[in-house]
Amino acid sequence: MTDDLLAALRPLLVAEASAEAHAAGTEPGDLEQAVWLRLLEHLEADGPPRDPENWLRRAVRSEARRTRRTVSVERPYGPEPAEDSERGPEPMALAAARERALREAVRRLPGRCPRLLEALLSPRDLTYREIAGELGISQGSLGPERSRCLGCLRRLLAPEVAARQARG
Repeated sequence: MTDDLLAALRPLLVAEASAEAHAAGTEPGDLEQAVWLRLLEHLEADGPPRDPENWLRRAVRSEARRTRRTVSVERPYGPEPAEDSERGPEPMALAAARERALREAVRRLPGRCPRLLEALLSPRDLTYREIAGELGISQGSLGPERSRCLGCLRRLLAPEVAARQARG
């Protein structure tokens, strides 16, 4: 019954939505979708309308009025900037070089620091519980271990960073 009703109403809805959409300032497909949603809600709450064609015409006009009111209140965003200087090729290349240097320094750390820091840098965004499970250590010791490893990394990178800045 419902499938037959939807199939029978489809051509009428397409025609009505096409006729009303331009004046409402919307696309016919958007108007159709809103009316289909309203019809499905009506079917669920009250069953099929007594006069489906008349109900559909009224629903299309009602949705068109609602859309006109919404369009008159909404304001579009301003134009996007043509180029974001942070996303150009040079900043991206420099960021990639810094990432490679950091990962190379992490691999040179002692003990389980490389595994710990790689887990912290992972794009999987692991929780402390997941990292502790992977490394086989308690979650409570993860913070102090992380702090010790970051201190080692700072000492390891300090001469490299100072040398790069001196060249500048």
